[in-house]
Amino acid sequence: MPKVNLSKIQEYTHQALVNYGAKDWIAQSVSRAVRRSEETGNVICGLYYLESYCMQLKSGRVDGQVDPIITKPKRGAVKSDALFGFAQSAFDKGENGISSFAVANAHTCTSLGYFTELIASKGMIGLGFTNASPVVAPPGGQTAVIGTNPIAMTVPGNDRPLMHFDFSTSAVALGKITMAKASGIEIPLGWALDSNGQPTTDPEEALGGTLVSTGGYKGWGFGLMSEIFAAGVTGSVNSLDIKGLKSPEGRPHGIGQFYIIIDATTYSDKFEQRFERISDAVKDQDGARIPGASRIKLDPIDIPNDLWKTVLKLAKN
Repeated sequence: MPKVNLSKIQEYTHQALVNYGAKDWIAQSVSRAVRRSEETGNVICGLYYLESYCMQLKSGRVDGQVDPIITKPKRGAVKSDALFGFAQSAFDKGENGISSFAVANAHTCTSLGYFTELIASKGMIGLGFTNASPVVAPPGGQTAVIGTNPIAMTVPGNDRPLMHFDFSTSAVALGKITMAKASGIEIPLGWALDSNGQPTTDPEEALGGTLVSTGGYKGWGFGLMSEIFAAGVTGSVNSLDIKGLKSPEGRPHGIGQFYIIIDATTYSDKFEQRFERISDAVKDQDGARIPGASRIKLDPIDIPNDLWKTVLKLAKN
């Protein structure tokens, strides 16, 4: 398993995207996101997605040449229409402020937390929502209606985020099940149901069935909240109308993301004091932590041999 530094990962990702039809600045946007995913150990959203990006550029399922359109439909509201291009480039062209920010008609954003981190890097609290192809059935049902529909939030700090979380509202991200299948290992009970609505530890049966919401009805409610923001508020597609995210052929994804961007000092000057109060209480307990506060940045990265061979092939095409 080769060890590859982050700069090389970003360089080869950028080159592969350009090879398959992305504009240089768009390839830069996406390659930065891939680099960050690998840096934080989020392998599902990193190089694991590169081949899919390239194949969908080639088939036209994602447009790597289009410039997003930025509008301000109301005071305090910003919309970036990706025009069926990449989510990363649509986000980068948006003008952020103390506002709501909608990205519409985009390719999958992959790691939602990458974008709330970008908001936090500007000193704002970033809260984000998106949806995905239908894999989650309602509690008591067995037909998928919504996607893994993640929620992410990042709280800014002086030199690193004070808090960061990015989680699917399903019990697990779909990529973990596909990776388990590829590795030939079982999945834990509680992740998924088979096609008959029965709990399963077989990843292949899980992929032919549905995922379950984390925390039952509570997670289902959060998943619906993401669906309402990502599809309803942005005017983008429902999970029901999103086909397989990594399939090379098919209609463009057309997915929405919705962000709430907050200046923590707008309503009170006590934000840091209030956050430190809860943070100190957590730190006083051995083994407890604030989400994302102690993330380790990885460089170089251990890349599986077959995946790195694929990256090199795409970059040198």
